[in-house]
Amino acid sequence: MSRRAPSGTDRLRIGLICPYSLSLPGGVQMQVLGLARALRARGHDARVLGPCDGPPPDAGVTPLGVSVPTAANGSVAPLAPDPSAQLRTIRALRDEGFDVVHLHEPLAPGPTQTAILFRSSPLVGTFHAAGESTSYKYLRPALRWFADRLDLRCAVSADAERLAARYLGGTYHRVFNGIEVDRYAKAEPWRDESGGEHRRIILFVGRHEPRKGLGWLLEAFAAGVPGEVALWVAGDGPETAALAARHDDPRIEWLGRIADDEKLARLRAADVLCAPSLHGESFGIVLLEGMAAGTPVVAADIDGYRNVATNGVDADLVPPGDVDALAGALRRALDDHRWAATVAAEGRLTAERHAMAHLAEHYETMYRSVIRERPATSARRRSQTSSTVRSE
Repeated sequence: MSRRAPSGTDRLRIGLICPYSLSLPGGVQMQVLGLARALRARGHDARVLGPCDGPPPDAGVTPLGVSVPTAANGSVAPLAPDPSAQLRTIRALRDEGFDVVHLHEPLAPGPTQTAILFRSSPLVGTFHAAGESTSYKYLRPALRWFADRLDLRCAVSADAERLAARYLGGTYHRVFNGIEVDRYAKAEPWRDESGGEHRRIILFVGRHEPRKGLGWLLEAFAAGVPGEVALWVAGDGPETAALAARHDDPRIEWLGRIADDEKLARLRAADVLCAPSLHGESFGIVLLEGMAAGTPVVAADIDGYRNVATNGVDADLVPPGDVDALAGALRRALDDHRWAATVAAEGRLTAERHAMAHLAEHYETMYRSVIRERPATSARRRSQTSSTVRSE
């Protein structure tokens, strides 16, 4: 039995398009999949379209092909710019007959740009990136044309809005990145078989590249963290081999890429989550993951993380690159149990304020607004869909 939207209005058919491989870990991918689940919980028909480099991670995913690692702003993005992926995108948009299409990182090469070019439904675009963008800088005229075809522009933070507005102009609705609080709070903690129940654990989750600050964390761990503490390092990247060779410490467990369920379980089991990114973060979703899991958070004091955390209240934010400060913050989180419990409790409240259910409700209001503003297009699309169904 299908559920209706809580307002009693028509159920919406929503397409969410992600330009990055949905079978690989990433903040945008997590947002798209989580938002789709929250929209379904509100009674809507939400389907995710995006490249996949393995089995689709969710039953509501339409795979558009495999990705190609592409250098972008100091990182590597798993994009799908090839013609076959664009043909699958056009076919899916035609066959699904969405009431509204929601594009995440709408100007990334691949399916999101294709959806803008072959627009057949109202388009909502959410901008996630912050910092600097080489493509925005050098391809500004073309990208402005694409951006102007969006019916509504959203940005996940002030930093993301600043980047987009600088090069693309336009106005933006400020939203936030959401967190599926219950999934984290109810996850079973990972059973640590290596060091017994009394071993204390620091967790890092992220890509091993300079801007993520893993090297800084490893230096702080070696310099100032007690010997009985373990460090779980999840993820991989271009720095993995060099960092592992430089920090040959039996207390460090190099986990590689881990599945989402394992990430949730390890977050629940860790004594502290460390997010040492040095720059380039538009929104601290990884901080919200730790907070939702009830784990104290130590992170770099950068703009993107201050969008989420308040230093000394729900996290400990330290100057980026300061080894002694990071080591001291980690020791405090491990040793001062009253402080850690207070920070964790405040973190849960912060996570609740960023619940994906709230974000889905906010987006639903915007979806209905853009649909009302483009009634002719929506009516024409529904008529075409009905004709196709009758002919079949």
